Amino acid sequence: MSASLKNDRLIRALLRQPVDQTPVWIMRQAGRYLPEYRQVRQRAGDFMTLCKTPELACEVTLQPLQRFPLDAAILFSDILTIPDAMGLGLSIVENEGPRFSWPVRSKSDIDKLSVPDPETDLRYVMDAVRLISAELDGKVPLIGFAGSPWTIGTYMLEGGPSKDYSLAKGMLYEEPALMHKLMDVLTRSITDYLNAQIQAGVQIVMIFDSWGGVLSRAAYKEFSLNYMQQIIQGLNTDVGGKKVPVILFTKGGGLWLEEMAGAGCDAIGVDWTIELGDARKLVGGSVAIQGNLDPAVLYSSPETIRQHVSRLLESYGSGNGHVFNLGHGIQPKIDPENVAVLVESVHELSKPYHA
Repeated sequence: MSASLKNDRLIRALLRQPVDQTPVWIMRQAGRYLPEYRQVRQRAGDFMTLCKTPELACEVTLQPLQRFPLDAAILFSDILTIPDAMGLGLSIVENEGPRFSWPVRSKSDIDKLSVPDPETDLRYVMDAVRLISAELDGKVPLIGFAGSPWTIGTYMLEGGPSKDYSLAKGMLYEEPALMHKLMDVLTRSITDYLNAQIQAGVQIVMIFDSWGGVLSRAAYKEFSLNYMQQIIQGLNTDVGGKKVPVILFTKGGGLWLEEMAGAGCDAIGVDWTIELGDARKLVGGSVAIQGNLDPAVLYSSPETIRQHVSRLLESYGSGNGHVFNLGHGIQPKIDPENVAVLVESVHELSKPYHA
């Protein structure tokens, strides 16, 4: 597939082409469970400085690959870079999560929002992509990403994390036209942002719809999936005759996999609430499937991790189109040694399924 890539296993799997073994990467693989990451984070002083310093973002992006034979690197960044560039004043509060100094609460707030220019307002992200691409030198593909409009929008409206999404859902039901206006400006922003990442050198893109699962089916289709589909349609995924695969992931989206598969993506991510084999039957080979080990399995013994890996590989079955991953991001207190067991087990135990 990709002549310039030494390991193109992940791209091949995402495009449902034959591979020798199931590729594996891990959501949040560059992060707090690694002691070397914590050292760099301390050096940076705070999370946003780490994100906004391309050399440091590059360093932490590459750290997991120095430990584990993963099949991809994922850009170290945050899904809230876009609203930060829109002037909402993002800060990451230790043990609490993201906070916005100026959340979006009214029509006039939404009217003021404009689409950031990725090469000026988000230049640090593009510089990080270029730096990481040069450092990787084709060893494995680099995954770029963005949050979904609905997920980013909920943070902008709530001002930070939320348990009930009362402000976002309140606007969705009471002022749907206003919510559509917010989704539209975010959709245009995310499309430009992902296209700029592709131009800067990422070879795969992923849309993280972390909060899509809190919606009703009708609201999900209207306010989340509809806009993710528009983003996918707006992406320039043909780079020099090579396809840039698109992964769509809605946490808690197991009920809507068929609709997601019809959105134009190449792969869907699934969490641990659905069996891989059931997900595969539902989408009928129309897209690849990424997932879906419960991250908490990584707190257990090496033998237990191997058993769960084996069970998931068996659930998916033989053939193409499976990317092994967790059902959500890796948790901060997990022992890196257990991640090594996971990666090794996937590569070793998956070979018979591709014979």
